[in-house]
Amino acid sequence: MVTVSDTAKDKIVELRNADGHVEDYQIRVGVLGGGCSGLTYNLEFNSETKPTDMVFEDKGVKIIVDKKSILYLAGTVLDFSDGLNGKGFQFVNPNATRTCGCGESFAV
Repeated sequence: MVTVSDTAKDKIVELRNADGHVEDYQIRVGVLGGGCSGLTYNLEFNSETKPTDMVFEDKGVKIIVDKKSILYLAGTVLDFSDGLNGKGFQFVNPNATRTCGCGESFAV
């Protein structure tokens, strides 16, 4: 399961509204090969689900994760920070054994 913090939920709703997306647009979270640690996170709005997708709902936000990515993302919390140490979405992933300095790639 993938969950969202209150701050991330607020930012997702704000961005969805600013982009003119209706509530049918959910957050798709995935993992792609690449980055300095081997795997990178992918985050986008999406309105379609595939038969192999898993759909979670937390705090009113629907989160779509493809079957392959859930192996890397189980238990992950999507957070958002706008502090001095970096602004943007952050993945608090208990499966990551190593992350890069920018926090955009990881290894398991």
